[in-house]
Amino acid sequence: MSSPRSGPGRGAVLVASAVAALGGLLFGYDTGVLSAALLYIAPAFGLDDGMQQVVVASLLLGAIAGALAGGRVVDGIGRKRTLLLVAVVFTLGALLSALAPNVSVLIAARVVLGLAIGASSLVVPTYIAEIAPSAVRGRLVSMNQLMITIGIFTSYLVGYAFADSGSWRWMLGLAALPSLLMLAGLAGLGESPRWLLARGRTEQARAALLRTRAPEEAEAELVEIAEAMREERSFSYRDLVGPRLRPAVLLGVAVAATNQLVGVNAVIYYAPTILKQAGLGDSAAILSSVGIGATNVVFTALALLLVDRVGRRPLLLGGTAVVILVLFGLGALYLLPSVAGLGTLLTAGLMLYEAAFAASLGIAIWLINSEVFPTAVRGKASSVGTVTHWVLDFAISISVLTLISALTATGLFWIYGVFGLIGLGYLHRRLPETKGRSLEDIERSLRGEVRS
Repeated sequence: MSSPRSGPGRGAVLVASAVAALGGLLFGYDTGVLSAALLYIAPAFGLDDGMQQVVVASLLLGAIAGALAGGRVVDGIGRKRTLLLVAVVFTLGALLSALAPNVSVLIAARVVLGLAIGASSLVVPTYIAEIAPSAVRGRLVSMNQLMITIGIFTSYLVGYAFADSGSWRWMLGLAALPSLLMLAGLAGLGESPRWLLARGRTEQARAALLRTRAPEEAEAELVEIAEAMREERSFSYRDLVGPRLRPAVLLGVAVAATNQLVGVNAVIYYAPTILKQAGLGDSAAILSSVGIGATNVVFTALALLLVDRVGRRPLLLGGTAVVILVLFGLGALYLLPSVAGLGTLLTAGLMLYEAAFAASLGIAIWLINSEVFPTAVRGKASSVGTVTHWVLDFAISISVLTLISALTATGLFWIYGVFGLIGLGYLHRRLPETKGRSLEDIERSLRGEVRS
């Protein structure tokens, strides 16, 4: 069997990671598509600002529930079966959204999609991290974030394509296509070797490793995982607040919180609405959001190329600092009296914001949460950071239009900037470099047993 660095072994890892990462594409599409569709759903169902926020936030309520349940599901039935379940729920949710006869059914459909998104945000990076060699783990796990950005960008393109007709049902329903493709692709994938070994299925774990590793590499990794297993069999949710796991849990929560509190999903969900309020028409606002989405994809791809070379820490801290500066700059734009071309300036600022976010916090949340927890409790522990992400995402989505009315857009962007400063300070003190290190070595580093 070839090494994963070349030949069939590498190909098997790439294919498995790409199929799993379709869950990220669906995550991105279903979160992003409503930004354009909302411009047409609101008049179709007679929605005021409050109800528009409810429609957007209903997805996040489902995501919170999916992330909460996801930890037990991922550890209980396995990574592959969870991915299969996620693909089925994505398909059903997309079709129900497209056929919704009223806003109540649409909200219910968005909750269903949220269940799949919440579980996907947990299982996809976990699965990829557990099948990938450490030398390319960061790049492959971050493929999930790249697929999320491609999904968002695709949703913006679809929104623009249907802008003239206002066919929001087609915008929502087309998400069923990649979910069916994901279902077909999953049929040929194997289970995570780490999960198999955690369940005592040693020979199956060995066989899974041999699909993507040379024999000597597979045996060495099997021994390393087995040793970690012996130390971790007694872990429970209560142990997440104990001294061994607390540093990793706090770091996962801090990354997830900072990711959300700089307001990225205010941009993803409401960019066309914000730009329309700045004077752009419907089509122009949606087209501007396409540019923002394209920037997101390009800089996520660039970060993928750099994350295993430059490292997690420089990208995360440097990019977050730029995000904060841009947020304060965006807020200042609204203080200038009667600025000509405000929509163009805002679009440029939002593109710069997305570029910095994509290269830092965008890839960090899923990568860090997939790297810092022991194998036996990764599903449970990752769900803490994931739930933090979705709870704060819900808080952002349900408050954007209300806060703009109460505090103005300047106040909104500056609040996000202050939150970013707090998060940056914590991460500067606590985030170790995880590039090229085994999952077990990272765990020892967070406990202070080795230098970070």
